[in-house]
Amino acid sequence: MTLATQPRIAVLLPCYNEEAAIAQTVAGFRAALPAATVYVYDNNSNDRTVEVARAAGAVVRSERQQGKGHVVRRMFADIDADVYVMADGDLTYDPHAAPAMVDMLLAEQLDMVVGTRQHEQDEAYRGGHVLGNKLFTGLLSGLFGRSFTDIFSGYRVFSRRFVKSFPVLSSGFEIETEISVHALELRLPVGELVTNYAARPEGSASKLSTYRDGWRILKTIATLYRIERPVLFFGTIGAALVLAALILSVPLVITYLDTGLVPRFPTAILVTGMIIVATLCFFAGLILDTVTRGRREVRRLAYLSFPAPSVSQNCNTVQQSSAIGH
Repeated sequence: MTLATQPRIAVLLPCYNEEAAIAQTVAGFRAALPAATVYVYDNNSNDRTVEVARAAGAVVRSERQQGKGHVVRRMFADIDADVYVMADGDLTYDPHAAPAMVDMLLAEQLDMVVGTRQHEQDEAYRGGHVLGNKLFTGLLSGLFGRSFTDIFSGYRVFSRRFVKSFPVLSSGFEIETEISVHALELRLPVGELVTNYAARPEGSASKLSTYRDGWRILKTIATLYRIERPVLFFGTIGAALVLAALILSVPLVITYLDTGLVPRFPTAILVTGMIIVATLCFFAGLILDTVTRGRREVRRLAYLSFPAPSVSQNCNTVQQSSAIGH
């Protein structure tokens, strides 16, 4: 396999105050993928992240809007490559797993490979995060029909057509959820590969807030469900209103059958209003479903405008490059 036929690989590392870990992270990916270009996108760090990353051999760029979603949007827009490897700059993800993930993407012509985290150190993955991951993974599966083993993993490999057709809307750590839903909704070919997950090195601190970011992720899932499943979303609200209206109307109907009168007139007005709102919800869901289908078709066409990962770039290519680098 000649260098001319090898895929152009870009390693994308969003960073915020990772002075203690970024040098080893960059070195790890440069060793694992010697033919790749490593990009570090600094997100307003107030330590020496930029200087350390540049000294380690990375191409350093900046994104001023605070939040991981903003950084990912900028990286996806700016970088031109055939294969994109995205990880965090905190040395928690194993760079040595990258060649296998790239191989899997190319060999099976996938659009995304998720590095499912496997941790052996308790401090690597807090218990609350494990529980939250399981709960949100189950929720996503229930709402969208299928899910991933680890929807919050930041270690992912993408094809060019995924990156260039994905409209990033998130601003923070909910970006992984948006990426997962995008892949599920367009029914893109995806895969998963178990990778080691380590504790942060001394001096590096997590920027993830369990409750604040968990709430943002929950809102993101609800918003995406409303956008992508409007019939079910608004239909559920309409069905709940109809059920409540029927329960409230039972005494009214019984009284009317007995006396021919409707003494609880305010309740009758309330029931009528609830039925009207429920009807509007049903029709709103149907109308928005038509809009959603149109948007999905546009996204699908944008996705299809880019070629699939080349079959000629088989699984041996990256492994050979990695071996040469070592």
